[in-house]
Amino acid sequence: MAVSYTCIIADDDEIDRLTTLSFVKKYPNIQVKGVYTSAEEALSKVSFPFPDIAFLDVDMPGLSGLELRKKLMNIPACIFITAYPDYAVEGFELEALDFLVKPIGAERFQKAIHRIEAFMLLREKAGLLEHSLGADTIFIKEGHQQVKIHIHDIIYLEALKDYTQIITGSKKYCVLSSLGNILKEKGFESFIRVHKSYAVQKNYIEQIKAQELVVKNFTIPVGRTFREKLLSITGK
Repeated sequence: MAVSYTCIIADDDEIDRLTTLSFVKKYPNIQVKGVYTSAEEALSKVSFPFPDIAFLDVDMPGLSGLELRKKLMNIPACIFITAYPDYAVEGFELEALDFLVKPIGAERFQKAIHRIEAFMLLREKAGLLEHSLGADTIFIKEGHQQVKIHIHDIIYLEALKDYTQIITGSKKYCVLSSLGNILKEKGFESFIRVHKSYAVQKNYIEQIKAQELVVKNFTIPVGRTFREKLLSITGK
């Protein structure tokens, strides 16, 4: 049985608002809790229990969608919708899962829904990073079991809001811990942060390009503020 989620939609343009609503209604597992014509209206009506998803237009008169998101960070999944792609960087800094540029097509909207469902699934299944054992092993709690992972098997780490994905050569894990906190754990000295959302095991770096690097056949983005330190440490 599909897991159901709730959402809100906020967009000052009637046609765009109805378009988003029509797309959402194609997914029976998503229940619309509210449709709002302004950020102010959404802010005045959204309360606990908060919806799972927010579809927010960015460029609204008065309070913008970006400002609304800052006030509704309790909503786990946020999708920004706008005619101005220049807002994308600021949108992702507000932990947006996706950024849709108008006019939106059904296929692109479906990709956003898949991203939401993947995130929510990870969130529900997230284990807890229990502790380190020695210098090269960690335990992750999954349900009632503890999984032992050798740190040298971890290829990279990916931040996802308050969670972090741990990617090995054979499996992905998700833990309820920020990327910054994990990098402070004993044994993670061999990792280097290359992006706000990514850290990689230095020994696995195969190639560094202008805006990305290759680590064990995975392509990882490199943030501008991290590139200089990355090059100085790796010497590549």
